[in-house]
Amino acid sequence: MKIYTRTGDDGTTGLFGGDRVPKYHPRIEAMGAVDELNAALGTVCATLPAQSEAMCSFIMRLQHELFTLGADIATPADSRAKVPRIEEEHVQALEKAIDDWDATLERLQYFILPGGTQAASTLHLARAICRRAERSLAEHLDIISPNSYVLQYLNRLSDLLFVLARRANHDADIPDVRWTQ
Repeated sequence: MKIYTRTGDDGTTGLFGGDRVPKYHPRIEAMGAVDELNAALGTVCATLPAQSEAMCSFIMRLQHELFTLGADIATPADSRAKVPRIEEEHVQALEKAIDDWDATLERLQYFILPGGTQAASTLHLARAICRRAERSLAEHLDIISPNSYVLQYLNRLSDLLFVLARRANHDADIPDVRWTQ
C-alpha cells in the first residue's frame, strides 16, 4: 500500500464511515490539534532522561488514548463504522493520574511560566496544544461529537500535562519558573 492516495487532492478528507469533508472542517481542525498534541508528547519522551522511564511509559499510554480520541472525533455519531470511544473511565483515569503525579509536588501558591527542563518545557507546549484542541472541539461540539467525554478528557489532560511538567522539573531537581511582575 502506498502512503499517498490522491483522494485528498480536491481539498477533502475521509472520515471513518466513508463521508468526506473539507480539510478546513471543524472536525478536521480538532483532529489536527489532537495529532499535533500526540506529536508533542512523542517529543517529550525523546527529551526525558533515562531515569524517567515511568513517565515516558505513562506518556506513551496517553498517546494511545489520543489515537482513540482522534478516532472518536473522526467518526460521526451516525456512522456505521465502529470505533473505540472516549468514556467516563478515561476521564476518571486522568483525574487519578493527576492526583498520583501531583502527590509529591510542593503545593502551588503562585503562577509559573513554562520552562525548566527541556522535557518540562515541551510538556507545557503540549498543554497549550491540548488547550487549543479543547477550544476547537468546544466551539463546534454540536457538529463534531455528541460525546461529552471527549471535551472532559481534553480538559483533564491539559491539567495533567501541567502537573507532568512540574513533575519533570521536580524529578530533575530544577525549580519551576515563578512568574514575577
